[in-house]
Amino acid sequence: MRRKVKNRNIATADSVYDSVKIGKFINYMMLSGKKNTARDIVYGAFDLIKKDVGEDNLLETFETALKNTGPTMEVRSRRVGGANYQIPREVRPERRLALSMKWIIDAARSKKGKPMASRLAEEIVLASKNEGEAVKKRENTHKMAEANKAFAHFAW
Repeated sequence: MRRKVKNRNIATADSVYDSVKIGKFINYMMLSGKKNTARDIVYGAFDLIKKDVGEDNLLETFETALKNTGPTMEVRSRRVGGANYQIPREVRPERRLALSMKWIIDAARSKKGKPMASRLAEEIVLASKNEGEAVKKRENTHKMAEANKAFAHFAW
């Protein structure tokens, strides 16, 4: 049996908006340890969102996007008697936030032809309106969990 993780590193709040979630988002955005580049992209995206929705609704839009893309159920693979079953499980709040951030960033990275900041801004705005690739990914995850409900009794 796995033991509990005692001391997790807590992401520091970002300097501009003083939000821990945005600090985490910047860390997920970062590639090869280039945090300043990640910061520039995220803050650039937020500047574009500000023009779209206004200064006061920026953090609200970001929070809504994270909430709309976070899955409540997912499937985990489990081997029972020589067969692999996809077992639906509830997603912990920390993992829900992590998946939401990853899916938004992946959706923005998969688009081509524009600077990353504008792609990210577009994906965040779409996610806040319950549209876009990240929301589709969440819906597909929920469909998989729903389809495999029959195997829920194998959950551990």
